[in-house]
Amino acid sequence: MRELPLLALLLCSCSLIDLIKAEEKPRLEIYPTQEVQRKPVGKPLILTCRPRVPEAALVADLQWRDNMNNTILPKPMGRNQPPMYTETLPGESLALMIPSLSVEMGGIYYCTASYANTEILEKAVTITTYVAITWTNAPENQYPTLGQEYVVMCEVKADPNPTIDWLRNGDPIRTGDKYVVENHGLRIRDVQESDEGIYTCRAAVIETGELLERTIRVEVFIQPMIVSLPADLEAVEGKPFAANCTATGKPVPEISWIRDATQLNVATADRFQVNPQTGLVTISSVSQEDYGTYTCLAKNKAGVVDQKTKLNVLVRPQIYELYNVTGSRTKEIAITCRAKGRPAPAITFRRWGTQEEYSNGVQVDDNRIVLERNFDEERGESTGTLRISNAERSDDGLYQCIARNKGADAYKTGHITVEFAPDFSQMKDLPPVFSWEQRKANLSCLAMGIPNATIEWHWNGLKVKDMSDPNLKIVGTGPRSDLIVHPVTRKYYTSYKCIATNIHGTAEHDMQLKEARVPDFVAAAAPRQLTATTMTFDIRGPPTELGLPILAYSVQYKEVYNPDWSTAYNRSWSPDSPYIVEGLRPQTEYSFRFAARNQVGLGNWGVNQQQSTPRRSAPEEPKPLHNPVQHDREEPVVVSPYSDHFELRWGVPADNGEPIDKYQIKYCPGVKISGTWTELENNCNTVEVVETTSFEMTQLNGNTYYRIELKAHNAIGYSSPASIIMKTTRGIDVIQVAERPVLSSAAIVGIAVGGVLLLLFVVDLLCCVTVHMGVMATMCRRAKRSPSEIDDEAKLGSLYGWRFPLPYCSGQLVKEPPPSPLPLPPPVKLGGSPMTSPLDEKEPLRTPTGSIKQNSTIEFDGRFVHSRSGEIIGKNSAV
Repeated sequence: MRELPLLALLLCSCSLIDLIKAEEKPRLEIYPTQEVQRKPVGKPLILTCRPRVPEAALVADLQWRDNMNNTILPKPMGRNQPPMYTETLPGESLALMIPSLSVEMGGIYYCTASYANTEILEKAVTITTYVAITWTNAPENQYPTLGQEYVVMCEVKADPNPTIDWLRNGDPIRTGDKYVVENHGLRIRDVQESDEGIYTCRAAVIETGELLERTIRVEVFIQPMIVSLPADLEAVEGKPFAANCTATGKPVPEISWIRDATQLNVATADRFQVNPQTGLVTISSVSQEDYGTYTCLAKNKAGVVDQKTKLNVLVRPQIYELYNVTGSRTKEIAITCRAKGRPAPAITFRRWGTQEEYSNGVQVDDNRIVLERNFDEERGESTGTLRISNAERSDDGLYQCIARNKGADAYKTGHITVEFAPDFSQMKDLPPVFSWEQRKANLSCLAMGIPNATIEWHWNGLKVKDMSDPNLKIVGTGPRSDLIVHPVTRKYYTSYKCIATNIHGTAEHDMQLKEARVPDFVAAAAPRQLTATTMTFDIRGPPTELGLPILAYSVQYKEVYNPDWSTAYNRSWSPDSPYIVEGLRPQTEYSFRFAARNQVGLGNWGVNQQQSTPRRSAPEEPKPLHNPVQHDREEPVVVSPYSDHFELRWGVPADNGEPIDKYQIKYCPGVKISGTWTELENNCNTVEVVETTSFEMTQLNGNTYYRIELKAHNAIGYSSPASIIMKTTRGIDVIQVAERPVLSSAAIVGIAVGGVLLLLFVVDLLCCVTVHMGVMATMCRRAKRSPSEIDDEAKLGSLYGWRFPLPYCSGQLVKEPPPSPLPLPPPVKLGGSPMTSPLDEKEPLRTPTGSIKQNSTIEFDGRFVHSRSGEIIGKNSAV
């Protein structure tokens, strides 16, 4: 029963629907349903036409017509999209597609269709267009430049026209001195960094109620500025190089380097690297071709700035041209030197072997000489010319060209040759040529001249080469020529003329050939120093000719009682040596005669004189071999190089007839008070030395004066003392710490040996006293001799007497002389003189056994005297 009402309700609903469909009228509907569609230009639009009919299948020819009543076609396949087209949608709808509205598209559009082929359906819609607020030129980020005027662009398009206002950081902006609101933007005068911020451009259309804002970020840019770039840069060839071009700006500028000669960015070149952020340019290895001008370019969005710099490549100088030159005397001579380098080197000259360089321009000390310089900095070349006007012979020689720049110095040597006529000035002072005994003579003629001169010889006005004289022979024709003359007769001892000729002139020189002779008599010979065994003479020679010097002086001497000069002694000396005759007898009168020798031979003997030697005496005073290095008023002072020792050296003095057997040295410390020497007698030391000419004084005090006395001794006695003052240097005092004496095993052995020797000495002494035997008895017998023997030994100064004194032996100990033992050897002689009794001075000197009379020669080399046996036949001069 419940189901019947429900079924009845359903039947009623269906009947109602059928009734509604039967009453609905066919029509078309356009969506959106507003009859007027107001849309902005540039926006897309879709209008959909949908039939409202009972039977959709009866709808035909559904289409859209535009504002010109033209049918709008569907979108064609594969073609460009038309301004408008139709497109069928699901549900039997037809859509009008307009991708972008334009003002021209405004108007009435119709949607039409036929229904059941009997009814035409149509629906109209009006499209009204307007221009919406559109930002045509309003970038969201804008960058004004510091210090300039700038317009923050905000160009707006709308229809109807919009109104524009500005805000900065949310605050409204009013037109004033700083800001001016214009149609196309906001003008900012004298832009500063404080003008940065967020600007809002606001556009409003009152008619449409449209409002739109544009946020613009303003950041102030700063134009680039190069703050560090030297006007000139220097690089060394072959070395790496780096340079900075520092620039500031906002944003950070990008830096590039442009080579002006090629207008290329060096970042693309070999060996170059550029850091665009820092502006650092590096060259791995500098080449000469890198020389030139470069532009540093700094660029950012605010602008571009550039600055030029010049890169000078320091190329070490190289002299590539310097030729030897030749000129004539009294003419101008110029020598040119060319060099290259970076920078162009400065060129100068100097004479070889000197350090003084010629200055640019006229020389102060010689206005004949001018130095000219020329520079080509672009090519790195320079030229230097040294001009010498009125050239002289002294200008001839080597000249050194010096090319100098910051890189280094270069040197090259050239020669200036000054040609001149022949000249014999170097021969004007030459001595004549000598010959004797028909010896051949060589007359050498040397002509100075450039070019070399040709030489001819003339004799008595005739050319020698045309005379065919066998005694005249020419060797060489120039610049040296020798005339060999064989003077077989005296006519050849005459003058010969040497004539030299070259392209600049002729010169003559006369040469003399003279006959040489032996020297004349010696002018004078006087004894200057006498000892018992020597004589020293002063000799004044005969006059000499230039070129024929005295080569030696000779002396013959013999005892006065000997009338035969053939048995006399001979001695010769070179002219510059001491004239000393040695080996004479004391207290003996001698005859002397002297002669001079040259290249020809020995001259005549002359200056005959007699001279006696004195008696034997003590030696001469020895001469210390020390040079004083400081002086005070009384006497020189010798400074020792050491503080604690000093070596005294002396020369052997004349022994005056008795050999020197010893030297006595006494040295005492002392001081000088008011110029008076005061010795410390208690500290004096006295020593005696034999067979030596030096003695080392030890254990001296530093920085102390010592008076040193040196005496020589022979059998006669002591010489007068030679005295010097010596000063030691300042030394360092050494403090020695005394150690406890420790008796070593060696000391013990020494003491034992000493005890044994003492015991033997006592036993030997007892034997000597009791039985006259033993070592001491033998020595006592030797000591006990006759008075004459003792006196002779004392006179002779026997070495045994002073070397071995016998304090324990005397005559009282010996009762009778025992037999003499084997004969002792003869006394040792320290000197060269024979040993005789000093009391018997007239006894002739004894000639050593087996010796004969000998001639000798004395030569002096400036330091030492050399004695040679034998007669000199000829001697060259040492001069």
